[in-house]
Amino acid sequence: MKPVRIFFAGDSVSGTGPANVTKYYIRNLPEGTLYQKFRNKMLRVLEIVVKTFLADVVVYSGYSKQNILGLKLAKHLGKKSAYLMHGCVEYENEINLEEDPEMTRIERQTLVLSDRIIAVSRTFADFLREFYPMHAKKVDYVYNGIDEELLNRSAHDDNGKVRDRHMIFTIGGGMPRKRITRICEAVEILRRDYDPEMYLCVIGDTGADSDIIASFDFVRNLGIVPFDEAEKLFLQAAVFVQNSCFETFGLAVVESVSLGCPALISRHAGALGIIKGTRNGDIIDNCEDPEEIARKIKGLIEDPNAARLAQGIDMESCSWKKRSEELMSKLS
Repeated sequence: MKPVRIFFAGDSVSGTGPANVTKYYIRNLPEGTLYQKFRNKMLRVLEIVVKTFLADVVVYSGYSKQNILGLKLAKHLGKKSAYLMHGCVEYENEINLEEDPEMTRIERQTLVLSDRIIAVSRTFADFLREFYPMHAKKVDYVYNGIDEELLNRSAHDDNGKVRDRHMIFTIGGGMPRKRITRICEAVEILRRDYDPEMYLCVIGDTGADSDIIASFDFVRNLGIVPFDEAEKLFLQAAVFVQNSCFETFGLAVVESVSLGCPALISRHAGALGIIKGTRNGDIIDNCEDPEEIARKIKGLIEDPNAARLAQGIDMESCSWKKRSEELMSKLS
């Protein structure tokens, strides 16, 4: 049987989460896979036309206006199509108090035009089936892969670093979806009842919650930082807290445990699906409850979980090579 030829379209150079996923797939999909090379708008259009003709299946990775053109062309030519969905723009904009009707329209049209919708975790796939019941039968999932170097570069022993017992770390800036205001309230409780020197280090872009977060005098907000700086913070922190009310995957959780940093993880994080052996003290059941968050931060300071969680990740099945094979199987 002739192998299926894929045209895998999407940003692979900007450094965003979806772009990095696209980059890893391009590296690991079979030889002969077509992908986008041009950034110029007119050249991209020409490229979409030519490569859609040449492909058996087209895959659009991540939200973009170009998806509409490409998926309409695929339908016209009788080519099967899939949308690799990294997040739900409509729902996330609503949570972040930044509703955008035009973005919602483009995303909804992308879902209508796609023959298959592939989510980046089972948790996210379950959400999509409920949020868009009209597309439930089209929804499938392939977990994001993990770069093997991410887990291999750490022996899970803090790389010889001495951790700052007072430092709690989180990522997400002022984005309401990350529920960092609740982490602030939890740290406030811990400063009163457990450690008066505890502080919260926050990185990420500004958002609707930025002013509230800044009102807590123990918060050190570093804004957007390069990855090597974030890595140093993972190596320094006593606990990394991921408290999102909606998180389709959450690679930062894997980055945290790979660098020996204990991680407290919202039950909404899709990445939990690839970590075996989690315990109640590792997971935030109610992301709106600062008392629970405070109690579990204290528990992880006194009984760290990074090595245990890292051991619960099966690198062989989570590698990008395996994930690419799984995606190819579904597309075939």
